Amino acid sequence: MTQLDNITKPKTRRSKRFLESRAPKLTENVKSVMIMKGGNTSQTITQALKDVYSLKKPNAVLYKKKNITRPFEDSTSLEFFSKKSDCSLFLFGSHNKKRPNNLIFGRMFDFHVLDMIELGVEKSVSLSEIKTSKCPEGTKPMLVFAGEAFESDNEFKRVKNLFLDIFRGPTVSAVRLAGLEHVLHFTAMEGKIYLRSYRCLLKKSGCRTPRIELEEIGPSLDLVLRRTHLASDDLYKLAHKQPKALKPKKKKNISRDALGSTLGRVHMQKQDLSKLQTRKMKGLRKRRAEMVPDKDMRTPKEAKVES
Repeated sequence: MTQLDNITKPKTRRSKRFLESRAPKLTENVKSVMIMKGGNTSQTITQALKDVYSLKKPNAVLYKKKNITRPFEDSTSLEFFSKKSDCSLFLFGSHNKKRPNNLIFGRMFDFHVLDMIELGVEKSVSLSEIKTSKCPEGTKPMLVFAGEAFESDNEFKRVKNLFLDIFRGPTVSAVRLAGLEHVLHFTAMEGKIYLRSYRCLLKKSGCRTPRIELEEIGPSLDLVLRRTHLASDDLYKLAHKQPKALKPKKKKNISRDALGSTLGRVHMQKQDLSKLQTRKMKGLRKRRAEMVPDKDMRTPKEAKVES
């Protein structure tokens, strides 16, 4: 590929396909998560990063080498790797004396940091420690958020939105009942967030609707909110802007009532009922005498032919 006036031009078909895959689309690809660790990490953080990677497969990229960077002070390194791996979400793990067992969740907009939230891990149970059968790779999870803070506190609202962005998985048009087998439960209480992962078991109930039981499969994390770097309202609104082609077109003279029924208004011209075609019946036919025009009403040509 050659670069002239900040415009990258492909030389081969392979590079052309690569640039087309990175180009903006009306329906974007599934968001991927870039997972990386800092210069110093603990066993707890290393295992937590691996567990999140297991939950996000195959839409995740795990960097095994250490990266000496501080995202809240300088985020250029994260932006470089985000553009290189084409990931709009990231998870950064680090450990030091001031902030032990540190996890930073964040997302990008146009390969620049939009939001960052720093969470400390107080207690963790990994996937390998819970000896139960796990969900298949790539299973779309059901997300449950409990706690008043997710609805009232502005920071926790943004945390909820960020977790939805990271763990929601691909958008699907239909879901089968047997595919609803993974549950991620987030509980906000007293400034902390409790993450639990369950496997949904469908049991016999004696009727058509099965009885549901939840079995914990891990990982289990107790998180405490430390620092946040949130985008301004204008930038946050710009990041959520949709192209005009995806916006639903408004239809004229169509409205909905309180019950959700669709009501339409039709405009018609005034009809002449005298020319309205009705059902043809023998009793409604005109008599022969009525059909013959009067002599005074005939034209001179018709009168001449008759004489």
